[in-house]
Amino acid sequence: MTAGDDVDTRLRLAMFAHLDRISAAYPSGIPSDVINTFEFDGEAVRLVVQPGIRKPARLSAALTIRTTYTPQGGARPYEDEFGTDGTLHYKWRGTDPAHPDNRALREAMVRRSPLAYFYPMAKGVYHAIYPVYLVEEDPARHEFAVDLGELEHSVEGIEVLPERRYARRLTLQRLHQVVFRPKVLRAYEARCALCRLGHAPLLDAAHILPDRHRRGEPVVPNGLAMCKIHHAAYDANIIGIRPDRVVEVREDILTEIDGPMLRHGLQEMHGSTIFLPRSRHDRPDPTRLEERYEQFRSAA
Repeated sequence: MTAGDDVDTRLRLAMFAHLDRISAAYPSGIPSDVINTFEFDGEAVRLVVQPGIRKPARLSAALTIRTTYTPQGGARPYEDEFGTDGTLHYKWRGTDPAHPDNRALREAMVRRSPLAYFYPMAKGVYHAIYPVYLVEEDPARHEFAVDLGELEHSVEGIEVLPERRYARRLTLQRLHQVVFRPKVLRAYEARCALCRLGHAPLLDAAHILPDRHRRGEPVVPNGLAMCKIHHAAYDANIIGIRPDRVVEVREDILTEIDGPMLRHGLQEMHGSTIFLPRSRHDRPDPTRLEERYEQFRSAA
């Protein structure tokens, strides 16, 4: 291992540790200024940069890539897209194969270097997906294929990372699952839709219709931010949510006598109205709520 390899390895490991910390602290999306608080060997290292491809001067291969946020209906500056095999088709910088950014991406591909990919949640807010790998280049389309597969890796060293299973791919559905929780928590301002609990580590993104359902897509209108107690109760048909967004508690639970958790956490939810996202596009789909409510009624 050369001195340069050692710096490259140490920097990437330090970056992943940094992203572990801030991802836990910002589960609904990390602001770019927080991402860029990263320091290595006493020096600030920006991870999110305007062109989208980041290669620090100390490295020969790219370190991070990002996709630019585009509002609904807006024109994307680069046509990054996801293939049905789960790979991200990430565009070159321009059309010159010798552009320094494109050479840095190519070097990361040849070296099988792990990168971080920043998926846009909002303007200046990202969900970090890592490690990812550049696995193929298509010069005719001016793009690289990026493997977003989740891989086993050692926290003690990057040496095991090149032994990844190339055949493993995320489907487009899998990618949506990865960002489902941060999108739902962001829509609900990191609060439980039932009790308004605002502690993100205690919150889940609950599906209205489950994954196995034909309309159970991991999209925000099929999601509800719920604390873990209410999520479990919803999945167990202890509580239901009507299409008009009013909460019902199963009758036998309403008459049960137990401690304060049952009384305040469940029984007092009966007849309340759920907390809604500000954006109408993010609010729960009434048709999905209706179908799920009928399941609750049948179970009750």
